[in-house]
Amino acid sequence: MSRTVFILLIILPSLARADVVERNVNFSNYSKPLYTQVVDRIRAKILARLGKGPSLRDRYFIIPFAYQNKHNDPEFSHSFISVIRVFADSKPAKLTPGLPTRTYMNRQFEAFTISWLPADFMSNPHLCVFNGPGSRLFASANECPVSPGHNFSLQETIDLAAKEKVAVAMWGPYEIAKPAFELGVKRKKLLDGGTIKYRADDRGYRKKRVAINCFHAMAGLEELYPNGGLFGTGFKMWGFNGTARVLIEYTQKMSNKGLLLEPVDVKNDRYGFVYAPVRNGRVPYNPTRNASVYYK
Repeated sequence: MSRTVFILLIILPSLARADVVERNVNFSNYSKPLYTQVVDRIRAKILARLGKGPSLRDRYFIIPFAYQNKHNDPEFSHSFISVIRVFADSKPAKLTPGLPTRTYMNRQFEAFTISWLPADFMSNPHLCVFNGPGSRLFASANECPVSPGHNFSLQETIDLAAKEKVAVAMWGPYEIAKPAFELGVKRKKLLDGGTIKYRADDRGYRKKRVAINCFHAMAGLEELYPNGGLFGTGFKMWGFNGTARVLIEYTQKMSNKGLLLEPVDVKNDRYGFVYAPVRNGRVPYNPTRNASVYYK
């Protein structure tokens, strides 16, 4: 046996073991639709943070999300975020114009989601991300069109993910300050105003406020359209990586300004929802350490 072969026989098994990550999957909610599982987890986490006693002040939270397919193709990846305000029990609530009020377990709250996609995505779910020779490297070479944009609800977005059977990641909830909530409302109004369009590769478009992608729609709430990722475009910043990059930005900027009120662990805070065709069967794709399983 040659020395090279001997070394490979020793090294390769250890490298394989290094890539093995323990995956914990939970089938207990398998019969529940994915959207129900997501909402139930959000409610449980926020109620635990509020405690059993009366809430004496308004509390504000963000829940960042992402989804991606097995190959992390940008055409099947998305980053989005939900923002929630839970009203105090001790005084009448001053409602945010345009946001519906809901009640759960005697707690009143209002919520919205920033999920920026082409306006016709429900009927035509085919993203043009990079098209043309050299388009990944050079913005001018990308022939993808600019599309009218639309801010979709959390249910619409989660239903899209379930339809494609992709893996969904959720971080948080993280508590934020009131000014951060107001910045989120301001961003939602900007997107809903109809002046901003959608383009997955928004290089050359976002700074002139022509078009923006999902990543930049939720990033930089205090700074419109920040750069991010290789080549300043969010290159390779889609799906889980895209939302993780936003969280790093929040930690660096929003925490320093007192907008994000607690620490973020990008890797360990992530919780997954993954598809399996049969209960207690094989999970085709699970990129998360801890996940609940869905099939519809």
